[in-house]
Formats: sequence, C-alpha cells, structure tokens
Amino acid sequence: MADKTNTSQGAGAAPVAESPAAIRNVVLVGPSGAGKTTLVEALLVASGVLSRPGSVVDGTTVCDCDDAEIRQQRSVGLALAPLPHDGIKVNLIDTPGYADFVGELRAGLRAADCALFVISANEGVDEPTKALWQECDQVGMPRAVVVTKLDHARANYDNVLSSAQAAFGDKVLPLYLPAGDGLVGLLSQTQYEYKDGKRSTHAPDEQYADQVEELRGTLIEGIIEESEDESLMERYLGGEEIDQAVLIEDLEKAVARGSFFPVIPVCSGTGVGTHELLEVATSGFPSPLEHPLPEVFTPHGVPRGKLACDPAGPLLAEVVKTTSDPYVGRVSLVRVFSGTIRPDTTVHVSGHFTSFFGEANSHADHDEDERIGTLSFPLGRQQRPASTVVAGDLCAIGRLTRAETGDTLSDKTEPLLLKPWTMPEPLLPIAVQAHAKTDEDKLSVGLQRLAAEDPTLRIEQNPETHQIVLWCMGEAHSDVVLDALANRYGVTVDTVELRVPLRETFGGKAKGHGRHVKQSGGHGQYAVCDIEVEPLPEGNEFEFVDKVVGGSVPRQFIPSVEKGVRAQMEKGVGAGYPMVNIRVTLLDGKAHSVDSSDMAFQMAGGLALREAASATKVNLLEPVDLVSVLVPDDLVGAVMSDLSGRRGRLLGTERVGESRTLVKAEVPQVEITRYAIDLRSLSHGAASFTRSFARYEAMPDSAAARVKSTA
Repeated sequence: MADKTNTSQGAGAAPVAESPAAIRNVVLVGPSGAGKTTLVEALLVASGVLSRPGSVVDGTTVCDCDDAEIRQQRSVGLALAPLPHDGIKVNLIDTPGYADFVGELRAGLRAADCALFVISANEGVDEPTKALWQECDQVGMPRAVVVTKLDHARANYDNVLSSAQAAFGDKVLPLYLPAGDGLVGLLSQTQYEYKDGKRSTHAPDEQYADQVEELRGTLIEGIIEESEDESLMERYLGGEEIDQAVLIEDLEKAVARGSFFPVIPVCSGTGVGTHELLEVATSGFPSPLEHPLPEVFTPHGVPRGKLACDPAGPLLAEVVKTTSDPYVGRVSLVRVFSGTIRPDTTVHVSGHFTSFFGEANSHADHDEDERIGTLSFPLGRQQRPASTVVAGDLCAIGRLTRAETGDTLSDKTEPLLLKPWTMPEPLLPIAVQAHAKTDEDKLSVGLQRLAAEDPTLRIEQNPETHQIVLWCMGEAHSDVVLDALANRYGVTVDTVELRVPLRETFGGKAKGHGRHVKQSGGHGQYAVCDIEVEPLPEGNEFEFVDKVVGGSVPRQFIPSVEKGVRAQMEKGVGAGYPMVNIRVTLLDGKAHSVDSSDMAFQMAGGLALREAASATKVNLLEPVDLVSVLVPDDLVGAVMSDLSGRRGRLLGTERVGESRTLVKAEVPQVEITRYAIDLRSLSHGAASFTRSFARYEAMPDSAAARVKSTA
C-alpha cells in the first residue's frame, strides 16, 4: 500500500495518517453487554497501543472513561480509540448498546465508513440489532460480524452463527472456525494458536478436518457468487482449485462494497481472533476515499455539488460529539470529510437543525466564525496533540465555544452545511425543578450545555404548566442527564410529577352576575355585568357577543368586560386549567358616572364567568395524541390490548415490510407519559412508536374527578 501510517510506540503516541487511503473508520455496534468496549481493549493491546487491557468492572477501560460510565459500568457515549496496524490507522468508534443512547450510536455511524456488529456467543441477535442491520443495508454500509465471549460458560458459537445468518442473510459467512485455544483459517487452512497474547501457526488438527472442509466450501461458493469474474463459478464447479490470492482479493472487494459480511470469532480475554479482526478491518473495509459524503448545502439551503475526500479540497467537517470538561472546557470530536484542519485557523461554524427538523429541537440555528484551538487525537482521557488532520480522519478540537453536536465546520470564505443525521424523537418527558432558588441559574446554564452536547435531549419550558420538561430517550438517558447536572455542573434538581396541559369548558348554558363594588373613601370602584355562557364545538376557542341595550354598560367598558372574561379563562374556573370553546354574551349591567373604570369592569367580567361556572357542569378536556407503533407481527395483539387499556381508540393496522405491522391509535396524553418505557418492556426493545398531537376531547368523569381532587 502506497500510503502508510507513521507510528511511534510508547505512552502518549498517536498514529498519524498522511492520506485518507491510510485510514479506516470502524464503528462497533451491538446489544448492551455484547463486549464492545472490552473488544476495543483487546484490539488496542494486539496493536501495541496498550500493554495490558483495562476492565469495565474496575472502570479502567479506554472508552468508558466518563464518570457516569465508570459508576454505571456501561457505555453511555461514543468514544474514539485510534490504533495502528500494518501501516493503517484504524479509528475504532465504540458506541453504547443500550437503546436510550441511540443518538450516540447514530453519531458513530455518521463518523464511520464501516461497521462491526458485535454479538455475544452466549446471547444471540436481538430485534434492535436486526433493525440496525437493515438501516445499514439501506445505505450500503460495509459490515462484518464479530462473535465475542467465546470463553463464556454458556457460549455456543454455532447457535449464534445460525442466529446471525437467519437475521442478516446468507451472505453472512465465517472466515474462521474456533478451535481449541485459537482459530482455523478457512481460506488459508492454517490453525492460529494464542498463548500469553502471542500467535503461532501450524496445520489444522485432524479433528476439525470435516468441519473445515464443509465451511470452506460454503465460504468459497459465497465469495465466488460475489466475484466480478463470471467464469470463476464455472471453473470452481468444474473442479478447478481457485487460487487463494484470487479468493482473498474478491472477498476484500465484496466486503468493501457491502455485499458480503465476514464473521470473525474473537475472545477478548485471551486475544484469540484480534489479529484476524484487524486484518479484516485494514484489508477488507473501505477507506474514506470509497465512502460517499453526506449531502452538502450552502447555509441558505442551496444544494452544493459533490465533494471528494481530498485533503487539498475545501474544508468540510462535522461535530459528531461535544463534551464539556471542567478543566479543558468544551471539546468537539470532529470527522473531517474534505480538506485539512490546522490549529489556529478560523473556520465557519454552521448549525441549521431547524432547517431540516423544524422547530421541535433545542438547537437554535447559527452561523459564525470561530478559531480552531488545540487539535488532538483522543484516547480515553488522553488528548494527544496533532499538528494537522487530513480528510477522512477524526480528531478532537478544543475551545469551539459555539459549536454543537451536528454542526458543520467549513472555510470561512466558502461556508458549507452538511445535512445532519436523522435523530429519533425523545418520547419520555421528565419534569424537573431546581432543588433551591440558588440553583435556578446554574440549572439553566447546565441544561443549555447538555442540549448542545446531546441532540436527543429536548428541553421544553412549558408555558401552560410552568414546568421544565426534559424529553429523553428513556430512564437510563434521563439518569445520565440528571447525573451530569449534579456531578458536572453542581446542580441539584428534583423530579416532579409531570402535568399534562388540560383544558376546561362549559358543559351547558349558564348565566352569571358579576358585581364589583367597593367604596373605602375617595375614588371608588363600581361595575356590574350580566353574561350568558354557552359551549362551542371543538376548534372555536372563544366568542364574545355584545347584546347590551340602552347603554347600561357604557361602550368604552364593553371591551373591559371581555378582557376580564379572557383573563379569568386563562386562570380557569374549576381545576385551574385554561378555559376554551365558549361563547360569552354580555346581556346587561350597571355603571357609575364617577366610580366605574376599566379595571372595575374587568373584575366584574371575571366574577360573572366564575358565577356562571358554578351554575353548570364544567368539563375537563384532555389532549389526545395520534400514536403509531411499529411492532413485530407476533406482538401486535399485546400492543393493541395495551393501547386499549390506556383508553386508546384503535384506528387500524397496516403491513410494513415482511414481518412488521404499524398499529395506529388515538390515546390521551395523560395515559402515555411513560409509554416509551412500557413499550420497550412489553416488546423487549423490538417495537418503536411516534406520537403527534391530534386534538382535545372531553375527559371521562372518573378521570376528571381524580384530577379535580388533586387540583
């Protein structure tokens, strides 16, 4: 390979790529507990970056270096771990496996050019992993499958391999067979033994001969089917022995274009399979030169012509992760798609989430110039200095004070904008408040910084309930947010019961008399009005009708009555919720030539509405959402039954793909505040849902009585 990586071993050394051809950006994905972080440790040891692996339990791994990750003993954010192998710089991107942190997963997919699906030998393939495979398939991302934990007491490699083939397709084929303390290469027909972290080779043991022959034949057929040489299959079926070099070349091409998916068994504890995995990553996976760039626009939304991954081209980079360090300040992890980043240069920062995703996000659009601070290649908590970073590579940039996750960096003379990656909508609302008045300012600052770091966190200041609502992906996500507020920003917050914004309306026609008369010496207050209130159909918020005759209420005070009625409607008349869908008719009243005033008639209007409310039934209206649940076919019945139990009105179902169904229903908001958690539990993570506001409708008497009793 013409372009090699300059490496120097030792503490603090960082591989530096001089060209995109010498880079592989590999994201590790898979279920929580599959061993992704531990696998990264084993690969760092195999490449000589570490002398010994860290432990998740002890909190000593490179990738799980955040305090929250150490406490919880699981990954909650993506992490970068660069390593050198055979002249190639491999950027390993470790992502969380837990569903709540899917935002970090999607950022990792954006930063990478290929993916390793990590599956535990004692578990198998779960539904979210199947769905993620389909997403990668739709964009043609090259993939390989890594089966870990071969030394687990319940490990069953054959079962997991069958499970992966059933879930991912018949192009998922093993390159190696686990054998004793090592592996047998099916193409090379060589047995690799691992002892004390070192690899030795010898001819395969006879006991594996039959398995090797069968698996080798299947593998060769699979490779030949993907070959661009159409004569190869005919020659193979005719009994010709195909040269191993030809097979390896065709294998690497098929893996790089995402049509063949090798399986590599790995035992992180003993190092078995780590060298083989690095060989697949460096030889089979594509460089950034072969991966298409995301869509590029100008800041005004005009599509820009295609750019190449060229270090000499215009600068185009994206912030894939933002963290706030109490000592270093804000640190931005950046993927460079085009051009070269150098320290102490000024770049343009564009953030246009609203342009692509609408107003429902916590990120205001911005365009500004910022100066690049320090450049580094991160390895856990270490920030190893970098002089320049070329297209295709990843790096950390310090002190970009305004850049947020998902923002684009470009030349200030030619501002560009990358379309942000799609983020799932956070659907779990958590209401919080500062524990003390002194924490309120710190809470505001902390939430702003967290929103800049995490696009899946949406912060809502609800104007009706006057609550701060954190929209999170799930309980684990909310725990991490609250942990960061407490330990990183020193803010103590309390979670409080979420208030759903209800409405009130009149259940029937009623009359009200409002009398506001006060005389306490000097200028008094005098206003009397009589009104009639009747309910209106949904969608007719408010009507005010003037039927005063004879000037009993002077013309200048009629708007005052309306103003007072509107003010009382905002406060509510029963449980304290805003009143809607009523017509108020002003029938009569009295005024005083001296003591009547605008404020007096406002007070009388409010009193009249309250008296009318006491003369009839006041109904509570609740917001109803349209809920769409995408669920595997075998769980449709359970999901529909659960929605019905939430007072849901089922609207129908429709087929999506081969084995999934979309269930649609209208469900009161008050019944689905924790649906994100409940649905995940019900479906074991296999189902997802979206929700959108439909309308307000009357709340049943039993539910309304419970609300009024606590008002």
